[in-house]
Amino acid sequence: MLVNGKHYQSIWRDLKTGAIYIIDQRWLPHEFITPVLSSTNDAMVAIRDMWVRGAPLIGVTAAYGMAIAMAEDPSDSNLQKAGKFLNSARPTAVNLEWAISKMQGLLAPLEVNKRATAALMLADQLAEEDVQTNMAIGKHGANLIADIARTKTHGEPVRILTHCNAGWLATVDRGTATAPIYEAHEQGIPIEVWVDETRPRNQGAALTTWELLHNNVPHTLIVDNAGGHLMQHGFVDICIVGSDRTTATGDVCNKIGTYLKALAAKDNGVPFYAALPKSTIDLTLFDGVREIPIENRSEKEVTHIQGLSENNKVINVRLCPENVTALNPAFDVTPRHLITGIITQDGVHRPDQLPSH
Repeated sequence: MLVNGKHYQSIWRDLKTGAIYIIDQRWLPHEFITPVLSSTNDAMVAIRDMWVRGAPLIGVTAAYGMAIAMAEDPSDSNLQKAGKFLNSARPTAVNLEWAISKMQGLLAPLEVNKRATAALMLADQLAEEDVQTNMAIGKHGANLIADIARTKTHGEPVRILTHCNAGWLATVDRGTATAPIYEAHEQGIPIEVWVDETRPRNQGAALTTWELLHNNVPHTLIVDNAGGHLMQHGFVDICIVGSDRTTATGDVCNKIGTYLKALAAKDNGVPFYAALPKSTIDLTLFDGVREIPIENRSEKEVTHIQGLSENNKVINVRLCPENVTALNPAFDVTPRHLITGIITQDGVHRPDQLPSH
C-alpha cells in the first residue's frame, strides 16, 4: 500500500542486496522505521515483541526467519531447532506454526547444500501468495459492501466497523479485513470506516487510521466502547474483522474486544464477518473457547500508553497508580453463532461450512 505516495509491503526482500526488511510497527504512526532482519533471532524478536503482528505477516516473517536460519546452518538439526525457536515467539496465531511446518516439510527432503536457496525462494512464494490471497478476499468482501450500497440513497456511504488492525500492516499487503474496504473504495463505492482504537496497544488508533489516511479512505476513530452505541442508532451497516486462529467449526479468535462487538452486532441485526486466509483455519480444533491458547501479555501494555509528546518525542506514560495489577489477555474467541459469514480467498462461507486448506 501507499506511504507518502510510495508503495510498500510490510515485509520485503531487496533483490539487489538480499536484505530482508520489515516495517517496525512499534513506532507507528509517529516514526516510519524499516530495519533489516539479519538473523533468526531478529525474526523471532520481531514476532515476539510485535515489531510485526497480524497472523499472516507473522507467518511470512517466520518463513523468512527459516530462510535466514538455513543460510546460517542448513543442517537437519538446525532445521528443527530454528523451527522450534521461531514457533516459541507467540502462541495464538496459527499462521506461525503453519508457515514453519510448511518450510520444514518442503526443505527436509532436500540435500543440505540446496536448502538455503530453496528456503529463500519458498519464503518469497509465501509472501506473494499472501498478497494474491488478500486480493481475492478483497473482491469477495467488496461484493458484500456493494450489496449494502445498492440499498442506500445515492452518495450515502456504507458504514463499516472494524476492530484492531487486520490491514496491510497485518499481512504482506492489502490486509484481510481491510481488503474489502480498499477494493470497495477503489470501485468508487462510498464508504465510511469506524475504527476502534483497540486497547491496550491501540492498533486501530495507531495503525489502521495511519494506513487508511495514507490511502485516502474516509474513516473516523472511535473509542472501543462506542461500537454498540453506534449500532443501536443505525450508524453501522456491517462489521468486518480479522482472525488469528479460526476453528474447523467456525469459532473466530481475534483481538480482545472482538467478542463484545459481535454480541452488539447480533443484538442490533448488524451483519458480522471475519476475513481470513484459509491458512488461519486450524482444522485440528473444534471448540475455540476451550481449545485456542490465549496469549497473556505484559501488564505494562495496560498500565502505560505510548504517544507523542509536545516535544515530538515518542514516550510512554503511566495511566494508573503504581502497584496496580493488570490483566492483559491479547485475544478472545467469538463463537460461530454470532458470525454471519467468513470471507476467505475462496468466497464467503457459513461458519459451519469452512473450506479445507
